[in-house]
Amino acid sequence: MALKRILSGMRPTGKLHLGNLHGALANWIDLQNSGKYECFYFVADWHAFTSEYNSTEGIRDNITSMVIDWLAAGLDPKKSTLFVQSAVKEHAELFLLLSMITPLAWLERNPTYKEMKAELSNKDLSTFGFLGYPVLQAADIIMYKAYGVPVGVDQLPHVELTREIARRFNYLYKEVFPIPEPLLAGVTKLLGIDGRKMSKSYENSIYISDTGKALQQKISAMFTDPQRVKKTDPGDPGICNVFTFHGLYTPQDKVKQIDADCRKAAIGCTDCKKMLAARVAEVMKPIHERIDYYVHHLAEIKEIIDEGNKRAAKVARQTMEEVREAVKI
Repeated sequence: MALKRILSGMRPTGKLHLGNLHGALANWIDLQNSGKYECFYFVADWHAFTSEYNSTEGIRDNITSMVIDWLAAGLDPKKSTLFVQSAVKEHAELFLLLSMITPLAWLERNPTYKEMKAELSNKDLSTFGFLGYPVLQAADIIMYKAYGVPVGVDQLPHVELTREIARRFNYLYKEVFPIPEPLLAGVTKLLGIDGRKMSKSYENSIYISDTGKALQQKISAMFTDPQRVKKTDPGDPGICNVFTFHGLYTPQDKVKQIDADCRKAAIGCTDCKKMLAARVAEVMKPIHERIDYYVHHLAEIKEIIDEGNKRAAKVARQTMEEVREAVKI
């Protein structure tokens, strides 16, 4: 029985943080290890241009560091195809063809378009590339005839737009593309150290690669229950970001004890953060060791990417032969 194919990607706009790890990467690894899927995961470097077109000097290094983080976290190139978007030029060709048939109104009503423009208000995003990135995203997905796309709830509109574009192509030309399904993940949304969404643009992230003093300093700066001013004030773990992290990194019996101690002011925020820093360092130690290994074996990273690019390109070439036949060019 053939494995169902899935595809997802990340933009190389900087170091990956713990929000990326728990929000997407951990799910990718679970899907890879389930034995149910043929997994394609790609570095979306062309997508990085949609917001970083005037500062591209870091993209190449970010590609390497992203793949290192992927491998260190548990993605296995023997089980998953890991590749770079721009190395497979067929993505650009399919994007061009899909842009010819995608109604402008579909892009303008994309609910995340205005949200992203507001979040990145410091950048000039009044470009065709930014408006049209969902079409490129659709090309990325249907190029591999993916059965499913692992996403969080906030990404559902993008998958639905991909489905509409695939249906429109099939209707206008020929049934080439299966209609991809969203694979909803029960992702954990982690806030940054300042209580806002963890984001590189907010400079509030704890990175996967953070170790030692850098890790300790970031955790010690994390916002806690805003109503707990003094150590003797009882706290509410339900609104404390530090406690949320304990739920991911600390054994459950200890989490229950922290909850009880916080509510009766038997533990202060400083001690709570110290315990968390120790737990994060312990849990992340194997990942940090693998990062250190790959940083010193960059030739191995290049081989993994090159092999993944070849595998992806083989599939893309076959798909584009069908596409060109369908559109009669």
